Amino acid sequence: MNTLAMEFFCYHRDRPGSLALRDELREEHWSYMDRYAKELIARGPTFADDGETPTGSVHIVDLPDPVAARAFAFDEPNYQAGAYRDVLLRRWRNALGRTMWDFPGGREGGNRYLVLGLGSGEAADLVVPPGRDELIAYGPLSSDDGTTWLSTAALVRAPDADAARAILTTDRYADIEVHSWEPGGRR
Repeated sequence: MNTLAMEFFCYHRDRPGSLALRDELREEHWSYMDRYAKELIARGPTFADDGETPTGSVHIVDLPDPVAARAFAFDEPNYQAGAYRDVLLRRWRNALGRTMWDFPGGREGGNRYLVLGLGSGEAADLVVPPGRDELIAYGPLSSDDGTTWLSTAALVRAPDADAARAILTTDRYADIEVHSWEPGGRR
């Protein structure tokens, strides 16, 4: 992994009804991401409960500073065209020290999820939980200067959404979102 200076978690959430626009911009999106191939730690779409309708796009990326991270998030073609309704962009710390491509479980097999623990109060789950073998990416999300914990994000292989949610200490969060996820990139 190419370590620059700071890692960032970026989750673009789709605007309802934007699937046709995302399909139209697929190659432009992939070409944009190709420019960041060396900096990407993880990437891939999230899906609705049907497992087929995209709901967003996750990118964990190593960039020099918050200004570069904002440029990465907001210059993205789908964002520029209005396919996304909002963007969650936070500093992230790679607690596993690897990329999704280094995940020992590979890119295939099993259900995969994005788990977002939206923080409230004291920092939680700063230490990698047991079951590391099923974690694809894991780390705390913080303020731009890295001093204030805001939430925790994980990409995990799990039997179901409830098992994925259980990797976080549920009573320490205002909310825990679980989204079906798959490793992204060109096919």
